[in-house]
Amino acid sequence: MARARTRKKATEKTARPQDISRTPTRSVPEGWEPRITGPDELDAALKRLPTSPGVYIMRSRKGEVVYVGKARSLRVRVRQYFNGTDTRMFVPLLAKLVGDIETVVVSSNKEAMLLENNLIKEHRPRFNVKLRDDSNYLVLRLDPKGDWPRLELRREIKHDGAYYFGPYHSARTARSTLRVVNRHFKLRTCTDFTLRSRKRPCLQYQIDRCPAPCVYEVSKDDYDEQVKDVSLFLAGRHNELIVGLRGRMESAAEALEFETAARMRDQLRALESATEGQRIVGTASLDQDTVGMYREGGSVEFVLMHIRQGKVLGSQAFSNRGLEHPDPEVMANFLSAYYDSAPFVPDEVVLPFALAEDDADPLEAWLRDKKGKKVSLVVPERGDRRKLIALANKNASSNFSTRRNKRDDHDAALTRLHKRLQLSKLPRVIECYDVSHIQGSDTVASMVVFVDGVPDKSRYRSFKIRGLMGDGEGKRQGAFQNDDFASMYEVLGRRFKRAMRKREGAEDEDDAWALPDLIVIDGGKGQLRQVVTVMQDMGVPTGTEGVDVVSLAKERKDTISMTKDGLERLRASKKSNNASPGAAYRDWTVDEDGKRAFRVRPERVFVPDVKDAIALRAGSSELYLMERVRDEAHRFAITHHRKRRSKRAVRSVLDDIKGVGPSLKRALVQHFGSIAAIREATVEELSAVRGVGASLAERIRAEVQQ
Repeated sequence: MARARTRKKATEKTARPQDISRTPTRSVPEGWEPRITGPDELDAALKRLPTSPGVYIMRSRKGEVVYVGKARSLRVRVRQYFNGTDTRMFVPLLAKLVGDIETVVVSSNKEAMLLENNLIKEHRPRFNVKLRDDSNYLVLRLDPKGDWPRLELRREIKHDGAYYFGPYHSARTARSTLRVVNRHFKLRTCTDFTLRSRKRPCLQYQIDRCPAPCVYEVSKDDYDEQVKDVSLFLAGRHNELIVGLRGRMESAAEALEFETAARMRDQLRALESATEGQRIVGTASLDQDTVGMYREGGSVEFVLMHIRQGKVLGSQAFSNRGLEHPDPEVMANFLSAYYDSAPFVPDEVVLPFALAEDDADPLEAWLRDKKGKKVSLVVPERGDRRKLIALANKNASSNFSTRRNKRDDHDAALTRLHKRLQLSKLPRVIECYDVSHIQGSDTVASMVVFVDGVPDKSRYRSFKIRGLMGDGEGKRQGAFQNDDFASMYEVLGRRFKRAMRKREGAEDEDDAWALPDLIVIDGGKGQLRQVVTVMQDMGVPTGTEGVDVVSLAKERKDTISMTKDGLERLRASKKSNNASPGAAYRDWTVDEDGKRAFRVRPERVFVPDVKDAIALRAGSSELYLMERVRDEAHRFAITHHRKRRSKRAVRSVLDDIKGVGPSLKRALVQHFGSIAAIREATVEELSAVRGVGASLAERIRAEVQQ
């Protein structure tokens, strides 16, 4: 059982998705110089563009990719931005910003679209659509080709032939759907490892929710029928599912298989009850995605409603800023970005307006290839589809207003924090640091950044503390560093060194290393003094021309044991406003056991050159913001520390064994699930791993048990 749990944890760890809002790739070619520095160079560059289909890449005068687009005719499309007929406010900025226009000629519009998607993923350009909100959604995976298929939660989608359903916007929704399936369809819920090793049926079999294929003979045809029913249910094809179940129920009744018929009857009732609350918005028998869009300037909100056989299964919202291109181009960019990683491609995509012809045709062809049959892009003018567009646009407008109000709330919180802490400037950019270790081992530190009250994960940084054994550049991390003050001094020194190089005009320094408006440290006066010392040593300016710095001390409960006389003096001080014996304990409260007293010291902020701490009002927006920043730094540091500790734990056991290379080590861990399981394995079990012979198995067993 312990091995099964370990195996499950290892599986879940490998299923974590990549963060699609990661740091942009600043791929500036070595020795790059802008070829466009004025109107004459721009005009000459436009004349050199080919008329073939392909992809164009606009670079700023610093060499960074700011926009990637595709076109049927590169010259015609790109000239539209600069020929004087475009009155958008963005165009004059683009003319001043662009330093070069690169092109890649391809043989077809579909190839251009595929190349555009790859380049956008690689460079994350400033003016392209980014699906920031889609990185944490859960999906349900069902592999019909597996041994006794089961439904499982995943955070990534692979092109492995399995069915993926979702995405679900919260873990609660996904697990609720999973519970419904487990309750009404008899699929196994155990892992593959448990399936292979189980000797007797589990509780799911006892409550009639699994046929226990792990130990009993089970009809493969009947099980596959359940797998098909689950697929229909999760795909929203409820009418087809109910008709099929009803037919099988009647056939079972005619064959006098009353127990089977009764089970299908109960299943039908449960399914009809589960689906009766779904809103019916159309009569189409197709699977549809309806896209709504709301825009104010460069800020755009998309809402994508998933409609299956006329019923709304769910919707997703995506928010983007800085999208100054025409609506059809922005919409095409969004659709290609979304369906590149979508778990399901519908029969129809209903749009509020038409795309450009050289965008619509390749997009339809690409979607057809992904789905395996025709996919239509539809722009309705009347009927049910037009009502769907109106509903999606209404949701997009509502979401935009909600998000805009959230941004207003962030601004209000920053303003109140500025006033309450008497900062020199509005803290638009806030950095917070935290150190994490266990008794000085694998010491790491984190730097998180909030911009306008929102985490900017592209600017997060993590540090390995060099410590007592790694003071010099390039040396390995110290094996022991249990001094949090020294660790924080080291981290801030390295960070400020990068910032000062940036201020001095070093071209190799990222803009993300520029000094923030406010630095927050978790701790009290001691931690604050350490930060101030580093800033003074490094020559980092403070105040209006530099950085504000504060420390946030956690809420603390102080407890003391008291004598009977002391408790009486404490109670007397509560009843008197005058100085009296025990007045020093006026803030203390007698515990329920009558033997102790305690006081709660709320979270408070320390500011340089201010004697007393500043207590932020409980429940206030400014305290909530400070706690979010501090807790995010702690979470990021803990995550990095655990990764390093886990990596070191694996290396310490297997890497010193002669004959065990990286691939074999990986195979051993994947087979057994953990180092602890490898220690418990017999020589015969070790020999079962491909590449491990009898002599090597004996050597591995001897080494790991030392």
